[in-house]
Amino acid sequence: MKTYLTVSVAMLTGMAIGGFAVQGLNAQGKPPVFLVSEIDVSNPEAYGKEFAPKAQETIKSSGGKFVVIGGAAGAGAKPITAIEGTPPKRVAIQQWESMEALDKWYKGAAYQEALKIGTKYATFRRYAVEGQ
Repeated sequence: MKTYLTVSVAMLTGMAIGGFAVQGLNAQGKPPVFLVSEIDVSNPEAYGKEFAPKAQETIKSSGGKFVVIGGAAGAGAKPITAIEGTPPKRVAIQQWESMEALDKWYKGAAYQEALKIGTKYATFRRYAVEGQ
């Protein structure tokens, strides 16, 4: 009888520890959020000089990181190669820890101040997608 009790307690303890471990792993495995920005730049020189460096600094200081920067307006942009359809003049893909982190950056005073400059030289189409 004593052996059954010991084995039962050990099994229950192992199941509890395993459950907590799986829960911890699931919390760590939260997928990142990607912000895709398609940008129609009307004045590439001013955009690249006045807006892009300020915007990029706010992104980096808020925990976002760039996956892709392409097209017109300098500031680290690589060429865009059209595969099908007309590509935007500029595209940027950023990676964020969560939708909350992205939202905090986007609504933050530093980025909103920079965006006032950016909207003088470009229009933006943006959308967020959860990664895998």
